[in-house]
Amino acid sequence: MAPPKASARPKTVAEYISSADQRARPRLRELREIAREAAPGAVECLKWGMPAHSYKRILVMYAAFKNHVSLFPGTPTVRAFKKELAKHEASGSTVRFPLDQPVPAALIRRLVKHRVTESVEKDGKWRT
Repeated sequence: MAPPKASARPKTVAEYISSADQRARPRLRELREIAREAAPGAVECLKWGMPAHSYKRILVMYAAFKNHVSLFPGTPTVRAFKKELAKHEASGSTVRFPLDQPVPAALIRRLVKHRVTESVEKDGKWRT
């Protein structure tokens, strides 16, 4: 008897979302839409198996877990928004949002826009 086939790893963000736990899918779709709006023109792809949006560098990544979705905007952004993130579970470069609560869209939008600005400023400085 042949062993069961391992499930294929997602190759696109859409595949990642559709393969995630059913409870996480609406939150992942929200994060995707917010990132698309806040970082127009960013390339959407998978990095380390997670959805990511990037220009010349990764702006944000996000992923589904058992009881939450996580947004990875980077440590400097988490530090910059420390007061606003006090109501949420945040540490290092990660912010976690429970699946049983709506995601704070306005806050996430500001985090992503901050990353866009930060990326443009750093890239500009790097070139000079």
